[in-house]
Amino acid sequence: MSAITPQEITSKDAERHRAKMEKRKAVQDAEVADKTVEKGLLIVHTGPGKGKSTAAFGLALRTLGHGGRVGVVQFIKGAWHSAERDALVVFGDRVEWHTMGEGFTWETQDLARDIAAAQRAWAKAQELMADASIGLVILDELNIALRYDYLPLDEVVAALKARRDGLHVVVTGRNAKPALIEAADLVTEMALVKHHFAAGVKAQKGVEF
Repeated sequence: MSAITPQEITSKDAERHRAKMEKRKAVQDAEVADKTVEKGLLIVHTGPGKGKSTAAFGLALRTLGHGGRVGVVQFIKGAWHSAERDALVVFGDRVEWHTMGEGFTWETQDLARDIAAAQRAWAKAQELMADASIGLVILDELNIALRYDYLPLDEVVAALKARRDGLHVVVTGRNAKPALIEAADLVTEMALVKHHFAAGVKAQKGVEF
């Protein structure tokens, strides 16, 4: 079925649409007005689909656009060059970026080294969360460190729940633990519907890195 064109709209169609949208707007406005709580959020981006870290860095840009400061700790991706970091460093000291990982577990193949790197990254994360000048902290791939038990889950979740008022924290990575999901205010699961990698397309600048 082809879409209706502006020339085909009758006055009756226009009036019916206007009345429908007025009702929808009234419902929407009432729902928005009912929300009065303002608080720092614990946000989790998980799931097998692409875009978890990308979405987190989009929130970083929003925070920076409002004049805020952002802290980033990367738990796993130490071996990858990050173009997002290159883009955000133009904001100077308004962005604190710490790449603390040493690569994916199948690359390091060293359990003790992976655990030590995760512990250093978590210590830096706690430091950033305690900095009152930072409004958003991104803990990139923390879910991976928790999945492999590199960090004590209960301790991490307790610290995230006890974050200071007004601080937003975003945790990314596949396979988020149920305890973290329960503690979060917002959880988005990225679903994998189709990926170009399956068709033999390699990682590319501007898309994967």
